[in-house]
Amino acid sequence: MNPLSLLALVASPLILSACATPPQAPAAQAPAAVTAHRDGQLDFNLASGRYDCEHGQRVGVHRELQAAVNHRIQIDWQGRRYHLERDPSHSGLPRFEDRSSGLVWIDLPWKSVLLDGRTHKPLASECRMA
Repeated sequence: MNPLSLLALVASPLILSACATPPQAPAAQAPAAVTAHRDGQLDFNLASGRYDCEHGQRVGVHRELQAAVNHRIQIDWQGRRYHLERDPSHSGLPRFEDRSSGLVWIDLPWKSVLLDGRTHKPLASECRMA
């Protein structure tokens, strides 16, 4: 047996096993569970805690569930605490609003945003669970 034949004999199981093994994807966050409920509104299984946003901003979020539905949140923003109620949105995305302050929090599975509800300008963008 020549050296090339021996190399092919030894290498072929390794090559075949490499072909059969799917590539490993980099570690990623598991997608949030989505639940549809009343009137087409969506709920994402999102955590309470600190959210880190663009430009070093931070927002504290505490979610209040009632019958497995996120119906209210408390937001800690710039040294104050705000209570935001679930407000049905046209898109069905979770939207919470504090009418007295005008703050609006919108949840997506991969990020959230805090808006000034009066001007519709973002106050804290690209917020992700820390």
